[in-house]
Amino acid sequence: MFGGQSWAILGKGHISLSPPVVEDCRDVDIRCMEGEMKEMRQARDCTSSGSKGKQGLSNYDKIESYGDIQNAASGRQPCIASPPNLASKARIASNGTQQIGGRFAWRRNYAAKEIKFGVEARALMLRGVEELADAVKVTMGPKGRNVVLEQSFGAPKVTKDGVTVAKSIEFKDRVKNIGASLVKQVANATNDVAGDGTTCATVLTRAIYSEGCKSVAAGMNAMDLRRGITMAVDAVVTNLKSRARMISTSEEIAQVGTISSNGEREIGELIAKAMEKVGKEGVITIADGKTLYNELEVVEGMKLDRGYISPYFITNPKNQKCELEDPLILIHEKKISSLNAVVKVLELALKSQRPLLIVSEDVESEALATLILNKLRAGIKVCAIKAPGFGENRKANLQDLAILTGGEVITDELGLNLEKVGPETFGSCKKVTISKDDSVILDGAGDKKAIEERCEQLRTSIELSTSDYDKEKLQERLAKLSGGVAVLKIGGASEAEVGEKKDRVTDALNATKAAVEEGIVPGGGVALLYASKELEKLHTANFDQKIGVQIIQNALKAPVHTIASNAGVEGAVVVGKLLEQDNPDLGYDAAKGEYVDMVKAGIIDPLKVIRTALVDAASVSSLLTTTEAVVVELPKDEKEAPAMGGGMGGMDY
Repeated sequence: MFGGQSWAILGKGHISLSPPVVEDCRDVDIRCMEGEMKEMRQARDCTSSGSKGKQGLSNYDKIESYGDIQNAASGRQPCIASPPNLASKARIASNGTQQIGGRFAWRRNYAAKEIKFGVEARALMLRGVEELADAVKVTMGPKGRNVVLEQSFGAPKVTKDGVTVAKSIEFKDRVKNIGASLVKQVANATNDVAGDGTTCATVLTRAIYSEGCKSVAAGMNAMDLRRGITMAVDAVVTNLKSRARMISTSEEIAQVGTISSNGEREIGELIAKAMEKVGKEGVITIADGKTLYNELEVVEGMKLDRGYISPYFITNPKNQKCELEDPLILIHEKKISSLNAVVKVLELALKSQRPLLIVSEDVESEALATLILNKLRAGIKVCAIKAPGFGENRKANLQDLAILTGGEVITDELGLNLEKVGPETFGSCKKVTISKDDSVILDGAGDKKAIEERCEQLRTSIELSTSDYDKEKLQERLAKLSGGVAVLKIGGASEAEVGEKKDRVTDALNATKAAVEEGIVPGGGVALLYASKELEKLHTANFDQKIGVQIIQNALKAPVHTIASNAGVEGAVVVGKLLEQDNPDLGYDAAKGEYVDMVKAGIIDPLKVIRTALVDAASVSSLLTTTEAVVVELPKDEKEAPAMGGGMGGMDY
């Protein structure tokens, strides 16, 4: 490299010069490789022309001799006059690679981007939004249709879950894809916060953005439109909160679950039973069942995902379990290998005449043999299990167990070891049941105040955590300390059916938790529909802001319209009839095809779901409406790779 320019020898006294990349490339046209090769051949032909080539050499790129290159290499400046300005360089490069005086070739490389402006940019993004929304909205309501998704491997997936459909869609056109991606963000954000309402959020986004594009194209001020939209959304959220009703009974919980699972009463009742068993903060997990039917399995107390180390610890041969009543519980962070330490622990258990449970990273051969021998020969009831989890998670689980049982974790960090174990180090509980795969500890003897403080600490950690995985693990730990775990086992005749039902059960479970948290409003989209009436009283600073309010007013009719249309009736007629009357609970039951009191009929929506869907939809739609330019990469030309030659690789000279 000399003076920021790249040189290459073409022949004696002939060189190729590549100047630095010109950043302003609007006047530069890059030619194809075929043109470059033609110019290079012409340059080669001129090497024999001697003085003929020199005649065409311009002042600023003349080199007197080959020695000038050597001068440049040693730090001395070659005999080159100052180059022309950037604009003239760009003009020189406008024909791609050029021959200059038979000796020089210029080459430019640019990262290609395409920029769309104004109406064109918004229109292309709108097409992406509308096509994605059309695919998602068919799943809405009790008579919503299924969507079949092709998968890269395995059988196609059948679903009625809006966010699953949205995630699967991608467009070839990059600008359309930007619009679709932003709608996916709305669906994902709503799903993350409320766990349901993704289809409603998508339908609202499409309605708001579509109206916003028309208004901006008609000459409205985009920023005033946005202010009007924000003002209207705040008013609607306030109205919804004032009309929300808290739920507490099992029947109300079942109603929310039924609606969110697309009208399947069995799923709603199953969720209600699970919440009744484990409480509002209990963990409810969903798993594949092994039968045709849905089942509920509830585990009370703390369940550890580890079973006995050896089957010799079994006390009940009939069910192949080890059952210990009122045991002492030794909690050790490391492996137990010392024979003397094990003997001391056994002596303490024998002295108190109580069974012994050892929870540690592992119990090694000699120590394990001692435990088994004492169990079989001396009749001491003893069992050893491995500590659940790994790394920091294992430490946290052991600490939770210690607090629940009123014991201490024997760890080097606290200066404790098995040689110094005393009766106060042991934890205790009412009963332990240990199987081959797991252990359940019932009624730990820990201090209730300490357990509650630990639960509060876990709740704070859940709120502060940004990782979904960490949140899930923290919630599991909280459930084990505060109540128990319920497992919903979803059955079906095929893998596809089980997968589709699991999607609906997940939505129903999330919606139920949201309803318990913030309360409920009349369902079927009527809460948003009637909130649109309140916007007529809203005062705005100017006409453009008033149009922003009207955009939200019209968008709030979209959920009812979509649910009715999917049921095979005219959506506009249903919306009109509902707006004519004054009962805020009256709505259209799409499943039965009649107008009913939505709350009495059990058709209710969680406030958190509706509120989150509206706020997220308005936020992203406003951003799209105020967009004036979109920058995307130009698609790259995919050229076929050259065929590999015969013979050994790397032997071409």
